[in-house]
Amino acid sequence: MLRSDRYTFAGFLKVLHIRKGEGTDTPIPGAEDPAHARPPGQATEAAAPRGAGDVAPAAPARGAQHLEMHEAVGKGQNGVRCAMPDDAAVDGPKEAAAAAGDDDDDARRVEGAEDVEKDVREVVVVLAETGLRADGCSEERETWGKKIDFLLSVIGFAVDLANVWRFPYLCYKNGGGAFLIPYVLFLVIAGMPLFYMELALGQFNRQGAASVWKICPLFKGVGYTVILIALYVGFYYNVIIAWSLHYLFSSFTGDLPWTHCNNSWNTPNCTEYHSPSSTRPPRGLHTKYAKYKSTPSAEYYERGVLHLQDSSGLNNLGLPRWQLTICLFVVLLILYFSLWKGIRTSGKVVWITATMPYVVLTVLLVRGVTLPGAMDGIYEYLNVDLRRLRQLSVWIDAATQIFFSLGAGFGVLIAFSSYNKFNNNCYKDALITSSINCVTSFFSGFVIFSLLGYMAKKHDVPIDDVATDGAGLVFIIYPEAIATLPGASMWAIIFFIMLLTLGIDSAMGGMEAVITGLIDDFPILKRHREKFTLLVAVGTFLVALVCVTNGGIYVFTILDNFAAGTSILFGVLIEAIGVAWFYGVDRFSEDIEQMMGFKPGLYWRLCWKFVSPCFLLFVVVASIVNAKPLSYDEYQFPDWANTVGWGIAISSMMLVPVYAIYKVISIPGTFREKIAYAITPEKEYPLVKQGQIRQFKMQHWLSI
Repeated sequence: MLRSDRYTFAGFLKVLHIRKGEGTDTPIPGAEDPAHARPPGQATEAAAPRGAGDVAPAAPARGAQHLEMHEAVGKGQNGVRCAMPDDAAVDGPKEAAAAAGDDDDDARRVEGAEDVEKDVREVVVVLAETGLRADGCSEERETWGKKIDFLLSVIGFAVDLANVWRFPYLCYKNGGGAFLIPYVLFLVIAGMPLFYMELALGQFNRQGAASVWKICPLFKGVGYTVILIALYVGFYYNVIIAWSLHYLFSSFTGDLPWTHCNNSWNTPNCTEYHSPSSTRPPRGLHTKYAKYKSTPSAEYYERGVLHLQDSSGLNNLGLPRWQLTICLFVVLLILYFSLWKGIRTSGKVVWITATMPYVVLTVLLVRGVTLPGAMDGIYEYLNVDLRRLRQLSVWIDAATQIFFSLGAGFGVLIAFSSYNKFNNNCYKDALITSSINCVTSFFSGFVIFSLLGYMAKKHDVPIDDVATDGAGLVFIIYPEAIATLPGASMWAIIFFIMLLTLGIDSAMGGMEAVITGLIDDFPILKRHREKFTLLVAVGTFLVALVCVTNGGIYVFTILDNFAAGTSILFGVLIEAIGVAWFYGVDRFSEDIEQMMGFKPGLYWRLCWKFVSPCFLLFVVVASIVNAKPLSYDEYQFPDWANTVGWGIAISSMMLVPVYAIYKVISIPGTFREKIAYAITPEKEYPLVKQGQIRQFKMQHWLSI
């Protein structure tokens, strides 16, 4: 069939012979549970055993076989009927060959199987192109209102707090401009290919992170792994947004509370910054200014916001702080009303949350470069030290940063792209969004280091003494710098609005990955999306309460280090292997060609099959080798806390082997048949009945 004919409604009817409200009630294998197609080898009530004297029917003609396949019609949830290959159509060539007893039956069986495979793929593709789900043929899947809604959602998720508080410091620490060499290299050979792979995977299959693995059911545990990781991340990531909201509320006061030592939480050692010497750490202590704990901004963060002075550690967490509890509740309320109607609401919210950070960064940069010492800070940020490239730690930092910055592996990209139109050019989307993400990281470095240069000059200390990353940068150093500017309250409001929007759209992506992943896998939840979204939001809020207690920062640190560290790297490694090796790069490339009309180039196929898995293996090993016992400032976590942390990481990773074992055991038949069905796409189960198992042939593993 001509591709152009397939895109018309007439062409759709021509291929599928579907008439609304007509057709037989022949059940589709696996239609009783759209998310889990039944292996054809498993007995059903409708399958009557053939007696010994029964004669196999003659093989239908090619045209009759084609029509018979299209007339196997099942009822969708909303009365929409869709065609799938029925067992008779698929078994025709095989059974006819057996009945004929002809010497050429093997050749005819293979030829017939190839024809059937072509029909199977054609039907599935046409269903997807017309917006109908191929897995049981339920209602039409919702799509983004506008293409820009999707792009802003992806950009908003990928561009998060780490772009502001981590990349600039890593760049400065690892040789300035020299750090861009490994960073861009890993972006091109691993980051973009993984980004492209996930967008294409979700768009073609139109499913969330779990049910997308109908392409290779053995790996469905990977989907559950990334969903659980996304849920874990929500437990603590929303707390960062709550801190930002707390600071935002405090910025509306006439006198910023982190500018003086007259607050109830301040210690006698608190020193206000009026002169270069007044805030300099006592000589002989060898303490970096960024780590100096007696500035008003440092004491406000640790004593005024976190209340660390009321906790001695994990054995004394205390009760949730009411101020942070309210902020956390507001954050979850925003997330709920942004997601309760799906992409219809979230696609509009990102117009604000994804664009606001760029406006604020630009405004802050314009203000920052006019300050004394700003150019010194920017020079240190970009100063090229190629000697640092000899150190393995620089390459490890670049690899981990590019991976976590793009956000592959959290199930978000798969969820977002599953709502795209089938023919959307996700290749161009991958290039645009991943490039914007990395450019944003680089751009934010100018904003941060212009202010750090100003701080260094103001306090007469080297840049190295004020440069830091993480929460210390955005909640201590940067607020302190803002407080010294004319109109400090206005600048503080602008800055914390940026942090709030950066966090909100990233949190929206993580929660959407959980919701889409589960409602696609359990269709009953789809009819109750609003209630299920509320359940996820309330559950996240209740668990996150432990992170807003007096000692909540210690629980936060455990989650931050173990919830999405080695476990997410492991999950994406298995995902890359499942797609590139078991499903097959050649088959995956054909899927992309059916969507966009062109196959991925050799470069992308080589990256998917070899480079990306090797890159991920390198990062996984590096993360394990570099793992250190947990600590926060001067507090050393007990051994049991590290054990709990690794337990959290393993709890998500173990879903991969556990589900694989369950899948193999649950499939009836011989061990060979179990493996065959477990590693074959569900839409090709009829071919397994014929013994046409691509993964059992060497050509499958060698093809690119």
